[in-house]
Amino acid sequence: MDTDRDEDAMTERFDVVVVGGGAAGLAGALTLVRARRSVLVIDSGSPRNAPAAHMHAYLGHDGQSPTDLLAKGRAEVTGYGGRIRPGTVVAADRLPDGGFLVRCGDASTVRAGRLLVTTGLVDELPAVPGLRARWGRDVLHCPYCHGWEVRDEPVAVLADGPLAVFQAGLWRQWSARTTLLAHTWRLTAEDRELLAARGVDVVEGEVTGLLVDEDRLTGVSLAGGGAARCGALVVAPRFTARSGVLTGLGLPTAALERDGHVIGTCVESDPVTGATAHPGVWVAGNVTSPMEQVAGAAAQGVRAAVAINTELIEAETRRAVEAYRAAAGAR
Repeated sequence: MDTDRDEDAMTERFDVVVVGGGAAGLAGALTLVRARRSVLVIDSGSPRNAPAAHMHAYLGHDGQSPTDLLAKGRAEVTGYGGRIRPGTVVAADRLPDGGFLVRCGDASTVRAGRLLVTTGLVDELPAVPGLRARWGRDVLHCPYCHGWEVRDEPVAVLADGPLAVFQAGLWRQWSARTTLLAHTWRLTAEDRELLAARGVDVVEGEVTGLLVDEDRLTGVSLAGGGAARCGALVVAPRFTARSGVLTGLGLPTAALERDGHVIGTCVESDPVTGATAHPGVWVAGNVTSPMEQVAGAAAQGVRAAVAINTELIEAETRRAVEAYRAAAGAR
C-alpha cells in the first residue's frame, strides 16, 4: 500500500494559499476569489494592530476598529467562495510540479499552486517595564496613526536609539508640548541644538517605568526617583519580519535601514508586484514593507494578487497550447 500517494490524494489543493489574514492577505484573497481562483487563507489570529482600538488614514474607514475591518474582509472573501482556516503555517515544501505542500502547526497539509505570504511583523519594544501592556493605546510610534488623537497633549519621546531626535521633531508637528527623554541615548551637541530650535525640551535620566492612573498614562518614572509627565509615550520598536515559512524556502530576511541605521528586518520583493526571488512565492504588507500602514498593505495585497493571477493564466495558456498542438499532431 502506497501511504504517501494516498495521503497526497486526500490533500486539498488550492490555486493560491494565502499565509496571514490581515489587511494585505484578505485584500489579496478577495482579488483572487473574484478572479475565480480557489483560495485558502490560513491565519494565526494575531494581527500586529490588535492592541489599537482604531485605525486611521484609510479612506472611507478612518476611525474604524481594525478588528471590525478584518471581520468584514473575512466575510467578503468567504462570500465569494474563499476559504479561511485558523492556524499557523510552519513550512512550505516545493513540489516537482512547481507548486507547494503547505504544512500547518496541527500537522495538516494543503497543496498550493502559488503562495502569497502576508505574515506581517513583530514590534520589539525597548526594555522598559510596562510598555507592552500599553502598546497601541498611549505607548505609540506612528504619528500618522495616532498623532491627531494626542494633539496638543504632553508627548514624550523615549531616546534609546538613533532615530529618537528625528521622532521628536516629527511628533512636534502634532504637539508643541513634545519632550525628549534622554534615557540611555547619548545626545550630541548637534542633536541638542536641533531639538532646541524645534522647541523640544530634553529630560535627562534613565526611564525606569510608566506612571498610570485610572488606566491612563500620566508619565514616566526616572532613575533616582524623579518623574516626567506625559499623556503619550513615543518609542521606536525594532520591526522584525515574521518570515519563518519564507526562510524555510530559502528566502532570508534583509536588514531594514533608515538613515544608515538598522531598524529591523524584512523580506525583499519586487516593489510593484511583491514577487520574491523564489518562483511561485509573493509577499505583501509589513513582512516586506514594515513602514506600510493598513491602506498601503491592502493595496500591496491587491497588486500581488493581480500578478499571481496573471502568472497562473500564462501557465494555463502554455499548457493549453501544448495540449492543442499535441491533439493537432495526433490527427
